Amino acid sequence: MSALTERLLELLYPSRCVFCRNLMPPGVLCCEHCRRTLPYALPAAQNRQLPHIESCVSALRYEGAVRDSLLRYKFDSATSYAKIYGEILAKCIDENGISCDSITWIPLSRRRKWLRGYDQAKLIAEETSLRLGVPCVRLLDKIRNNPAQSSRGGPAARRANVADVYRCAAPDLTAGKRILLIDDIVTTGATLSAAASVLRKAGATAVVAATVARAGD
Repeated sequence: MSALTERLLELLYPSRCVFCRNLMPPGVLCCEHCRRTLPYALPAAQNRQLPHIESCVSALRYEGAVRDSLLRYKFDSATSYAKIYGEILAKCIDENGISCDSITWIPLSRRRKWLRGYDQAKLIAEETSLRLGVPCVRLLDKIRNNPAQSSRGGPAARRANVADVYRCAAPDLTAGKRILLIDDIVTTGATLSAAASVLRKAGATAVVAATVARAGD
């Protein structure tokens, strides 16, 4: 790409803060004000206990500018946001002393990935992997295009909705490994628990989880 083309793209699509949408210098995706004032999850509430998961940490609370940002990321093709999410999540993982042999993610079904054009959790997992220096590996497939969890009611309905929707995609890379499972948002934890159960049955020694944001608290 030529310098002229890059400059034209900057003029047509200027950098904006991932959260507040204020204009930023080229290549800068988060302003200092947002870095200081985001609704970070408090240390005492950062870690959540879920079935089949050793620990689940989240960097942010799913509210305000964080909620708006994640909705743009998921539904408006704002894929560049994954860089900031990966940075924030890697810092949270480090601060909580989480270690793992490999990183994987909660996958979309083939149909939903085709409609959206990308797998949002995969992009976050890849960015987190780059910052932690831990390999990112596809360990799960989604084999049923179930309704979105946001359309389900309480915890029981959400658990039923994700029953038997995942399978292990690489048993040889799962057995004997401590795996970090990544998603964008956790609410009841039903999706993470269902996926972690599959990994544990495939021989993972432990599953830890991390999400950009947590809702419902």
